[in-house]
Amino acid sequence: MATTKRERQKAARRLKMEAMQRRAKRRQNTRRGIIVAVVAVLVLGTGALLFAGKSPTTTTTTIAPTTTTTAAPGINPASIVFSPLTDPSPAGVWGKEPTLVVPPGAPPTKPELADLITGTGPGAVDGDKFTVQYVLATYSSRKVVQTSWTGGTPFSSTLEPGGLIPGWVAGMKGMKVGGRRELILPAVDGYQDTSPGPGIAKNDTLIFIIDLLKLSK
Repeated sequence: MATTKRERQKAARRLKMEAMQRRAKRRQNTRRGIIVAVVAVLVLGTGALLFAGKSPTTTTTTIAPTTTTTAAPGINPASIVFSPLTDPSPAGVWGKEPTLVVPPGAPPTKPELADLITGTGPGAVDGDKFTVQYVLATYSSRKVVQTSWTGGTPFSSTLEPGGLIPGWVAGMKGMKVGGRRELILPAVDGYQDTSPGPGIAKNDTLIFIIDLLKLSK
């Protein structure tokens, strides 16, 4: 009987020791899991901050597109003849950013023009210095891709070929201060087969809405 009792005591101690080892192993695995999770969160959080820092904050640029490309060879602004714009954007309120709506369907093959708001005073002619606010959309993207309204800095230049695309030079003629004009320019009157920036494809058709703020000789 004594031998049997000692064997039972020994077996009980062995079972107790094994249980303690299993609990210790589980605690160790739990600590490892917590450490791995914390490290993963830190790594992912750091990566997210890095990418957030590099991501653009806007999808609309504020550069003046009309100055990036000179008049195309062989294109004389004086030869451009506009037709009435068949599906103009809402007139809106002069001095507040307009809502440009790209017409449905295929782009027109000829330039179109509409005075959404008529200004006052003398009309713009070649050689005039001007200051405007504008938005630009394209048929390829069917949305606004450039604007001067966002940065709060109007665009100023001289109404003459060479520094402006031909459709802009022709399209601003006769415009009066306080006026808002919408232009649709096929590629031949715009950038032709070049892509000067995001959202403007090669041979793209351009849509401008221009508010004329200032005009001088």
